[in-house]
Amino acid sequence: MGIAEDLLIFEARLKELITSYEQYFIGLEKREPLKQLEEVEKLARRYATGPITNTMYKHRYNNLVARLSSYRQHWNRILREIEEGRYSRDRFRAKLHETERTNPSATASKPQRSPQEQEIERIYSELQEASRRCHLTAAMSREQLAATLEKQRPVLAQKLGTSDIQFRVVVEDGKPKIKAGLKHKQNNE
Repeated sequence: MGIAEDLLIFEARLKELITSYEQYFIGLEKREPLKQLEEVEKLARRYATGPITNTMYKHRYNNLVARLSSYRQHWNRILREIEEGRYSRDRFRAKLHETERTNPSATASKPQRSPQEQEIERIYSELQEASRRCHLTAAMSREQLAATLEKQRPVLAQKLGTSDIQFRVVVEDGKPKIKAGLKHKQNNE
């Protein structure tokens, strides 16, 4: 096998490893993908000592190794947060399980949330996801988000001339932002 094929394999395995770690962090996988990590690191070490004469392949190899290194640091930080109990997904899951254990009927008979609460929940989860993709920590809590949106809603309603306002999360300049616009009417005719 030549270096071109090895780089294709390295890139494919790295993508699989990234997916496996994401699945592990959200709880779909029960164990950390250490075998895959070892395999990818072995592929990374293959050309570490030997010279690569083709500049394009050398650049691609260096980018893949840097990407692996960056993800390793990210994964190690998340693993450390999980061990210390500071990882947000784990805290949410632990709180949910504790609520179920202490009061099993509370989870079965949850009150129906209003459309406004559902919208705030949707925006908050989109904001969390966008922050995670940008490798940032969330800047505000759910309560702060709700207060901010409620404060802005009358101002925007006056500015736009309607109270049919919909908020959405966008990423601009590497930062998640909340944008407001008119609600789109859905015609089911």
